Amino acid sequence: QVQLVESGGGLVQAGGSLRLSCAASGRAFSSLAMGWFRQAPGKEREFVAAISWGGRQIDYTDSVKARFTISRDNAKNTVYLQMNSLKPEDTAVYYCAARKYELRTARHEYPYWGQGTQVTVSS
Repeated sequence: QVQLVESGGGLVQAGGSLRLSCAASGRAFSSLAMGWFRQAPGKEREFVAAISWGGRQIDYTDSVKARFTISRDNAKNTVYLQMNSLKPEDTAVYYCAARKYELRTARHEYPYWGQGTQVTVSS
């Protein structure tokens, strides 16, 4: 089992920045691929970014490329999502997810999920 706890959400003006953190416990973190997903009201949960277990593979959805950066610190069992140049359309609940080893972008590929953290971007 893997437990995930997100933090760092909040209210920010358009153009601002936030850094989300996700702390993992329960399984060797270094063997986990980590993903960030988001869900806006009335919409499906969508892929945002993911990083492989070793950090060598990274993927982003097109709408966040060049604005968001995913990273991991295996010594701290934590994955981060640095979000810059935020837009109102980035408003959503952001979820951290984990799976064994390889990076995937489909939400059904992730068996472990955090409780989510709200990000609200005002215009």
